[in-house]
Amino acid sequence: MSREQSDFLIPHRKDYYFLVFVKQGSSRHWIDMKPYIIKPDTFYFTIPHQIHLKEEVRPFTGTSIGFTNEFLNMTGNTSLMQLPIIQNPHNGHELNLKPEDVSFIEDMLDKIYVEFNSRNGWQQNMLMSYMQVLLTYLSRLYTAQFSDAAQSQDRQLLKRYLTRIEEMYTELHEVNNYADILNISAGHLSEVVKEQSGKPAIAHIHERLILEAKRLLFHSERSIKEIAFELGFEDASYFNRFFKRITQTTPAVYRSATREMYH
Repeated sequence: MSREQSDFLIPHRKDYYFLVFVKQGSSRHWIDMKPYIIKPDTFYFTIPHQIHLKEEVRPFTGTSIGFTNEFLNMTGNTSLMQLPIIQNPHNGHELNLKPEDVSFIEDMLDKIYVEFNSRNGWQQNMLMSYMQVLLTYLSRLYTAQFSDAAQSQDRQLLKRYLTRIEEMYTELHEVNNYADILNISAGHLSEVVKEQSGKPAIAHIHERLILEAKRLLFHSERSIKEIAFELGFEDASYFNRFFKRITQTTPAVYRSATREMYH
């Protein structure tokens, strides 16, 4: 699918998973307000609803794949949804590859491309099988790069806590709310989260709220009051104070400053 050059220069959201293997070329790309210098022989990935912006259109070669949650759920195999490359608990977007990784990924992408363009029987099964191998391999690289391979029970608790935040951050803003859902005390949850992540449990909730607030301020035309209500704040003035306390600037100033960067 072709896109106009100007489309890349406008902040936009994708409602699907987007994987890109860059073989040659370079440019600067923003994902959720974080800049990346695109490098050859590197793998990039994003999950649904993140903000994308490509500063300039430069030629590069590689392969991209986009797919939805519905595609992952087609086989009824829920294990795919739990893979680290899909969950992305460390909010990473770049995998550095060794030569053997490049060879393996290129081979799998070639197989997927050929199968996608074929008219053979069992095409869906073949595509799903190839994708499962590719995503599992990428998850192995993700785990090695972003986290320890072995996770303790406490690490699993942190993962469940972060997953619940992702599911309910617009509704629940307090640590004790999540402790109740996880059937543990707020004190124990706070202790484990601080030990495993190095940050207070409440900080993870605040960071997720601020991230979504920044996305909406940057990308949407919603008013600040509308954004406050969408994020679960009953009082827009409290949302303004909350945002300023965390970011040291107001929502209005943040919106103005970030948009000036691209105009």
